[in-house]
Amino acid sequence: MTTPDPSAALAGFTIGITAARRAEEFATLLVRRGAGIVSAPAIRIIPLADDTELERVTRQLMAEPPQLVVATTGIGFRGWMEAAEGWGLAEELRATFSGVRMLARGPKAKGAIRAAELREEWSPASESSAEVLDHLLAEGVEGVRIAVQLHGATTEWEPVPDFCEVLRCAGADVVPVPVYRWVPPDDHGPMDTLIESIVTGSIDCVTFTSAPAVASMLMRAKESGLLDGLLYALRGRVLAACVGPITAAPLEELGVPTTQPARARLGALARHVAEELPRRANRIHAAGHHISVRGACVVVDGEVRQLAPAPMALMRSLARQPGRVVSREDLLAALPGGGDDTHAVETAIARLRAGLGTPKAIQTVVKRGYRLALDAAECIDNNPPPPVVTPGGGAGTVQPFRGGRQVPGRRVVGAW
Repeated sequence: MTTPDPSAALAGFTIGITAARRAEEFATLLVRRGAGIVSAPAIRIIPLADDTELERVTRQLMAEPPQLVVATTGIGFRGWMEAAEGWGLAEELRATFSGVRMLARGPKAKGAIRAAELREEWSPASESSAEVLDHLLAEGVEGVRIAVQLHGATTEWEPVPDFCEVLRCAGADVVPVPVYRWVPPDDHGPMDTLIESIVTGSIDCVTFTSAPAVASMLMRAKESGLLDGLLYALRGRVLAACVGPITAAPLEELGVPTTQPARARLGALARHVAEELPRRANRIHAAGHHISVRGACVVVDGEVRQLAPAPMALMRSLARQPGRVVSREDLLAALPGGGDDTHAVETAIARLRAGLGTPKAIQTVVKRGYRLALDAAECIDNNPPPPVVTPGGGAGTVQPFRGGRQVPGRRVVGAW
């Protein structure tokens, strides 16, 4: 088992992994950089040799050969040829394709074509389906029979079926080839746990290595009534990291910002996440300490502090608006399980102070609630005027503070 390095770039960060293939390898790359992992395979691959739909389409293409074949993934095209071998059709399929123009979306697809003793005509430098589409549309496809190797099942969120539809609209006769068809996992438990972790913000990043994994998570969230909450979290606090543009497309269509490495490779994605998460991490200076709130822990002066769920929930609430007073009632609502006894808040605050090891970072505001005791450097105005009473506010009105004093109309610079 790989032990996290507490001094590594991802120390204190929790990352969700949705990969079905090479999940352990990817997890190892992240754990070595200090990350905690929540693994939830989003899809289950149906063995190609057992896929009757793929066999049917293969026989159809041999009976009515296409004029052009588009290979979108290396594993898909290679698996297709291996499945044909199992059906006793490999030689006939290879002979059919030897007289057909072939396009490869990227180097892996190109390698799979050549491994089958075939030769591609063209492949884009960008490894982008969009560039393949532009290339085909520029040369004209009206009346051309085109076989497009898909990467999975057709869902409302996957981009490759749109690729086929654009070609159809341009007049092509498109034959989708459903290689390595996927279905949702048999056990929904891990995926449900991951979705809940994203919604509650208890992880920092979720990674996707295929568009089907994105589609599967969106489908499950929709079934569970959590789609809106999932998208809200992914548009805000939780980083969505994708291996490449094909994988990112379903999320981008829904307004979810994504981050991607320059090269669509697993190792590159791990390195990219290790660069992006620390860069995006919030940094709060309170009571002379450097504090960063992560999904499942708090880092204080570079030391990872693991907190129980209740104090962690209060820390998130306080950090959303650093320096602002958060009422006991609001903090009570943030506690897991809720309740109506504000004494639970006092208990959780005491545990939070102890867990942070910096009791003065959490300041009590008498009869009001609690706040993070921001250092003066965190403030816009370090020399504020004397406190005044807001007209109509009464003597008890507390205004946002600056430099440790209550000052009307001034806002705290938040790091959350």
